[in-house]
Amino acid sequence: MILPSLNITLIFTNYGPPGALNYGVFIISLAVFLTTVFANVTLMLVIYLDTTLHKPMYIFLFNLAINGLIGSSAALPKIMENLITDLKDILYINCILQVFFVNIYATCAYVILTVMAYDRYVSICKPLQYHNIMTPGKIRLLLFIGYFFPVCSLAVQVYLTSRLPMCRYTINKLFCDNMILVNLSCVKSTWAELYSIILVFVFVVLPLIFVILSYVRILFVSLKASISAQKKALKTCTPHLITFINFSVATLFSVIYSRVNLNVTKEVNAFMSIHFILIPPLLHPLIYGIRTKEIGNSIMKILQRKIVAVDFHLRSEQSCKDIVFHCTK
Repeated sequence: MILPSLNITLIFTNYGPPGALNYGVFIISLAVFLTTVFANVTLMLVIYLDTTLHKPMYIFLFNLAINGLIGSSAALPKIMENLITDLKDILYINCILQVFFVNIYATCAYVILTVMAYDRYVSICKPLQYHNIMTPGKIRLLLFIGYFFPVCSLAVQVYLTSRLPMCRYTINKLFCDNMILVNLSCVKSTWAELYSIILVFVFVVLPLIFVILSYVRILFVSLKASISAQKKALKTCTPHLITFINFSVATLFSVIYSRVNLNVTKEVNAFMSIHFILIPPLLHPLIYGIRTKEIGNSIMKILQRKIVAVDFHLRSEQSCKDIVFHCTK
């Protein structure tokens, strides 16, 4: 059995030659990518600079923004490069790394969203015990688990995939994923496929079940509460619920795209591929920025402080100029 060399070149066959369509998609993708980076970095800076936002929910949101940047940066730059170049290729080692980071983005996002659902559950169902349960130590532990186990598990998956001998070198997709590399292999690895199924169950199915159960419990508690408490619970949970549904739909599209050959147009096929890494990282900070009053207020406070500081600086400079002018006069 000959293992694949890390310097093997793989060819993407689903892009087509550079043309009006490719350039149009490139411009849209670039605009969305830059907006995604700006939105997530802005959200992270607001949470970092405003000490009133140093709470569990916003700490988890900060990490969700980091994860969104990982997802966008893992595949979009290479996709945009392939849209406008004649040779659409990628080294095997870079393809493996792309699989690793895209999967980290997917699994860690689900874990973080699950932890955020737990935070909402404790906040609404056990409000008097919230600060005793969601301690700084517990937050650090949850984040450590949310990164450590997915990274280690996915490292094993990538290692198993990289040990498979390759017989084909063309990829009929827009970017690399684990199933594509497995299908390029000369042999069928039962262990690799079984391990992938276990990962999907642990990092997708179980979090989905946990989030559903959390919101069922929140719903039962809210129905017994007052109208004002129900409105507060709805306002608190809506951004997270929209974010979770959006990411779950995107993940479903990606799974269908990777494992099922559908008779759809090239444009629909491309959208199903890119939706997973293009839309959620962009929408998540926008959803929280629009729906969360505290973040909106923090942005306004930071902007007002900057405006006041600039105005004070300009006035100081003008005062110094006036003093110099009078002294020389």
